[in-house]
Amino acid sequence: MTQHHGWNLRRFSRAIIAGLHMILISAAPWSSPAPSEQESNVTRTPANISEQARNAGLVSVEDLVPDLALDIRYAGDDNFTGEALYPASRCWLMESVALRLARVQQDLARDGLGIKVFDCYRPFHVQEKMWRLIRDERYVSKPVRDSEGRMVEGSRHSRGAAVDVSLVALETGLELPMPTAYDDFSETAHRDHHAGLNTAQIDNRERLADAMARHGFVGLATEWWHFDAEGWHRYPLLDIPIE
Repeated sequence: MTQHHGWNLRRFSRAIIAGLHMILISAAPWSSPAPSEQESNVTRTPANISEQARNAGLVSVEDLVPDLALDIRYAGDDNFTGEALYPASRCWLMESVALRLARVQQDLARDGLGIKVFDCYRPFHVQEKMWRLIRDERYVSKPVRDSEGRMVEGSRHSRGAAVDVSLVALETGLELPMPTAYDDFSETAHRDHHAGLNTAQIDNRERLADAMARHGFVGLATEWWHFDAEGWHRYPLLDIPIE
């Protein structure tokens, strides 16, 4: 009888301790998971990205950020080449880069703003075509292959680690005034250019740059719309076709 009561007491004590443990966990302040934990939970939808691209570490930003405004210029002829360079309008990025962009979108939404995306991952062969048209490294990164045809240098877009973006008002979907149109290869598109620009154009350029910088993106000096993800060098150059 004494042993039976002792067993019940021990079981009761363990239950009390377990209950207190759950209360402490529930009361602890919530914090966002580390990037590595978040990255492992990204849903990848085959409809928006090829298996080859997924296997290379790319994800569809459309799936991660459903309310993202897409205006992929190289999927149509409204770009400096005058022709479509992609067969489909896709925004693919390396997973960690896509997660950063999602956080930028969340931040901007608090002020009624959002991101419009002009370009994301760009296949290496497309970069080669651009270079044949614009041989100016201020605006087009030179793609380089070694003697055996291996990709050794190129655009950070070809690593899935760069984006071309602007700002839109979420309520209307309209783009905010910026210094130039997209792919304007002039000094007016430079980040330090001020002559001839109005206050709204300068403020919006800075607002975009600040929002991107908070989440690990660095702007290109000659293009207000172009941002590289910090750590871009960790990702390989890719020539996976967009489909």
